[in-house]
Amino acid sequence: MPDESTSGEPISPGESVPGAVRLPVDPDIAVEAPEQRRELSATHGAVLAVIAVGGALGALARFGMLEWWPTPAGGFPWTVFVINVTGSFLLGALMVVITEHRTAHPLVRPFLGVGVLGGFTTFSTYAEGIRDLLEPAALTGLLYLAATLVAAVSAAALGLRAARALGPREATR
Repeated sequence: MPDESTSGEPISPGESVPGAVRLPVDPDIAVEAPEQRRELSATHGAVLAVIAVGGALGALARFGMLEWWPTPAGGFPWTVFVINVTGSFLLGALMVVITEHRTAHPLVRPFLGVGVLGGFTTFSTYAEGIRDLLEPAALTGLLYLAATLVAAVSAAALGLRAARALGPREATR
C-alpha cells in the first residue's frame, strides 16, 4: 500500500511531502504481521519464564554450596572458585551437547545455560572476593583473580572437548 499524504492522496515513490521525514527502508527487513508479533511475544515470555526458573534453581544451588562450605574471613574463596570453574565446564559441555550432539528443544539453552548455570556461577561475588583479598593480601587477591580466569576458561574448553569426545554428532545446526 503506498504512503499517503496528509490530504489522503497517495504518494508515489521518490515524491516528497513538505515537512515529512523519509526513513530509509531496508528491503531485507521483513515487516511482521500482528499474528507474528503475538507469537513472538509468547515465545519471548516462555524464554523469560524458563530463564527465571532456571536462574532461581542455579542461585539456590550456589547458596546451598556457600552455606555448606563457607569461606573464612580473609581466606581464599574456594567455594566460589569451584562454583565458577564447575559452571564454566558445564556450560562448555552443554553448548556442544545441544548444538552438535542432539537437537534440543529451543528452551533448553535459555533454561540450562542462561538460567541454571547463569544463576549458579557468580562472577560478581568473584569480583567482590578479589576486592576483599586485595586490601589485606594483595598477592592472594591477584592469585585468585588469575587462577579463576585461567581455570574457568580452561574448564569451558575442557567441557567442550569432553562433550565432543562423548559421542558422534547426531544433529547439526
